[in-house]
Amino acid sequence: MLKAVNIKKQLIKARSRILKGGDILSWVQTVFNELDLDRNRIKNGLESSNESFNNNLDINKVNPQAVFHINQIKKICVDYRLRFLTTGLFKGDYPEQAVTEIRNLERRHHIQLKGFKIMARSRLFKLKETDDPLLFVPLGNDYYYLIYQWGNDLHPLRKLKFWPAKNVRNLGAFVLLISFISTIITHSIFFGKQSSLIYGLVLFLFYLKGFIGGILFFGISSGKNFSEYCWQSPYNKIS
Repeated sequence: MLKAVNIKKQLIKARSRILKGGDILSWVQTVFNELDLDRNRIKNGLESSNESFNNNLDINKVNPQAVFHINQIKKICVDYRLRFLTTGLFKGDYPEQAVTEIRNLERRHHIQLKGFKIMARSRLFKLKETDDPLLFVPLGNDYYYLIYQWGNDLHPLRKLKFWPAKNVRNLGAFVLLISFISTIITHSIFFGKQSSLIYGLVLFLFYLKGFIGGILFFGISSGKNFSEYCWQSPYNKIS
């Protein structure tokens, strides 16, 4: 009568044939040493990546859903007020899974990846926090390959929140809108029954001037800039 096959014992036999009587503890130590060397090399590469570098990935082994053009990356950065900078400027922590994904990608494509970039909120390039970073490597011709994403998703209203900071046109429209709304809400308080179109226009211009002055003062004093200009800026003051 045939005996059932114990898969674990078969695995042990297969390993023994490869080791040919060698010390299994030494073999395991070698395996872990190789893993540690790879992981340390990858982490050092992430922490020091500041140069531009193109990675030649095998087109037959890439995930087509992970390839993005710089213009697509720019649009998301501008819409949600994010930065797209080299990992050498990143102050957050890298999860072990991100390092594993890099190592797996390197083994599949038989290369050592370089030139890593991060898409994340500007504060992650100044403070240690864990929010929604995306890790990329450049492919050349302004194309990037998305390796890994970790952290929390962005708030659904973040795009609306930073819509005025997207560019000059949006800010101008926002100032006109809040000036108009403020005029509608308060014109009867200031003028009562004497309210007229002329009075309303004067009040609107008063609010408009005040909001523009306040925004200019805040923007200049704090070093703020529009998202379409600062999405690749490495400077903390322009944020």
